[in-house]
Amino acid sequence: MNKFPITVVGAEKMRAELQHLKSVERPAVIQAIAEARAQGDLSENAEYDAAKEKQGFIEGRIADLEGKLSNAQIIDPKMLDADGRIVFGATVELEDVESGDTVTYQIVGDDEADIKQGKISVSSPIARALIGKYAGDSVDVQAPGGVRQYEVLDVLYK
Repeated sequence: MNKFPITVVGAEKMRAELQHLKSVERPAVIQAIAEARAQGDLSENAEYDAAKEKQGFIEGRIADLEGKLSNAQIIDPKMLDADGRIVFGATVELEDVESGDTVTYQIVGDDEADIKQGKISVSSPIARALIGKYAGDSVDVQAPGGVRQYEVLDVLYK
């Protein structure tokens, strides 16, 4: 598999979720399966079916997280030296040329993107348009509503 970028914070969140699944969720579902088995006939046991389904989900998520963490290229934005250029992990302040509104985004990996927290995926149209630009540059972004133009006000590595 190819390496995929993730920030230090994103990797820590993945590790925490993996630890929770292994130490809390997995033992709880194993206990639920044991209790459902003790009730007798498994062919008509809804609790057993639900617990087995949940176990499948948990095991799948554990495998998914372990795979992602093993193939992650962890990048610490604070350690970047990109001379003011927009790169993965950078925090970018933009001004919408048309409306004058300013927004701040951090460019992060696909799994840690959350627009409500100002984190956009490196594979999103706006991030792809921003990569390689500098403060003062103008950027055209192909959005669902048409082309939007932004001016890069600042680039930070935090």
